[in-house]
Formats: sequence, C-alpha cells, structure tokens
Amino acid sequence: MSVSPSSSANEARRALGRRLKTIRTDANLSARELASRAGWGETKVSKLQNAVYFPTDEDLRTWATICGVPGQIPDLIATAHNVEEMYVEWRQRAKNGLRAAQESAVPLYERTKHFRVYEASVVPGLLQTAEYARAMIRKGISYLGIPDDTEEAVAARMSRQGVLYRDSHTFAFLLEESGLRSRVADDDVMAAQYGHLLKVSTSPRLSLGVIPTNARREMYSTEGFWIFDSERVIVEILTAEITVTQPREIELYERTFVELASLAVYGADCRSLIASAITSLG
Repeated sequence: MSVSPSSSANEARRALGRRLKTIRTDANLSARELASRAGWGETKVSKLQNAVYFPTDEDLRTWATICGVPGQIPDLIATAHNVEEMYVEWRQRAKNGLRAAQESAVPLYERTKHFRVYEASVVPGLLQTAEYARAMIRKGISYLGIPDDTEEAVAARMSRQGVLYRDSHTFAFLLEESGLRSRVADDDVMAAQYGHLLKVSTSPRLSLGVIPTNARREMYSTEGFWIFDSERVIVEILTAEITVTQPREIELYERTFVELASLAVYGADCRSLIASAITSLG
C-alpha cells in the first residue's frame, strides 16, 4: 500500500468545494441564483464547488454572506489558507537557499513531543552527521538551481538536532535497509554516518528500526514521512513538501507507520545491519 501525499492536498481542495456546495444547498439556492446575486458568470459556482477554481477570500465572503451564514466566513478563509499551505513547491520554498527552509521548521520541532519518522531512501536529517548532511544539501542545491548556502544550511540542520537531547521529546525512526546502504557520499562519510547511527541507537529516548531488504512484507515502501505528535504529517516528494492536517489522513499515516514498524528489526539486530553496511564499504 502507498499513501499519496499529493492526493491529500487535492482532497482538501475538493473537500472545501463540497463544503461550499452544502452551504449553498442548505440555503435553498440554485447555482444559477447564487451566481446571479454575486454578479459572477454562471459557471463560476460549479467550478468553485468542483475545485476547478480555488476561491479567493472575497469569493468566500460573498458566498457565505449570500447564503446567510456570515459567521462561517473566518473558518472558511482559515480552511482555504491551510489548503494553500499544504502543497509548497521546493523551488519556491528554497528560492533564497536552504538555510531558511531548515530554520522555518524549528518552532514545529520544539513544540512536538513525539516524532515518528520513516525514510525509505536516506538517513533522516535529525540523525545525519554534518558531512552526510553537506553531501545531501549540495546535491539538493545543484538539482534545484538555487543560491548556494551549503554551509549555512548544514549549520541550521545541525542546530535542529538539539531537540534530540531534550527530555521532553521522544523519537521513533524507521529506515529501509536499502536506503541506509545508498551511497550518497564518499565511503569515509558513509562510514562515519553509520558509526553515528550506532551511537544514537542506544539513546533511551530514541527508537531506531531498520526494515531488512529481505523482510516478507505486504506494506510496501512509500515516500518518507514525518508524524509530529498527531498534529500533522509532513511528506517530501520530488518537487514539493506536503503538509497533512486532516485527522482522518493523519490516522492513515499513523497506521502505516505501525505496519512498517512491525517489519523492522531493533536493538542488536538493527546494529548488526548497520555494521554490515559498514563492512560493505570495504
């Protein structure tokens, strides 16, 4: 099974459209009558309801006022803004470099009590060494064609790792063995990264599991995702970052995490897989 993050953003847009339709029908207004009162073209109501057009704040104010529910205006506008924020293109977010993108997550990290992190192809940022992070960030900057602030971005990522050492936070990390073994940097950098994983795996506030490549599974690997308490899920895809806040969808990611966690090995068995990765470097 695979959870599609882009579908979360699209579904949120459609859900807002369905809500607008419900408000209209509860007011006993036809689409044509609403459009006429609003001074809109006849097709605009249909396009807003079907998420073909995304409503402006003024569209929402007009809709709610004509339908006799002005009290819903603040919530409608807040919902629309949340939907817009769900899908943030990487190029737009990192247009001035990656340091700001790293720093923008700090408030969320600081208020989150329990992190659940699944990564299929890389070591998660909170567990990266500076050298590994530098290799990853350089690749990202080159690929996106954005200003090069590699050292500042690395420093910001390392600073975020301070949450690992605070008693108020706990962490559960899941990695795929195939991702763990991906050689995204020189062998000496990879060896140091594996050594760091061996060290942090003994932390009492941190659970580290690795899903072996030969694990018998019905739950397939998916995009990496981070669950922050049960408040939100952040998913990184090739072109964008998706923020999921719908409780129903968060619950699906939580169930997915549990299923994936059941496939992983921990403790000595986990460290054995990491040691094997070191040996494979030769």
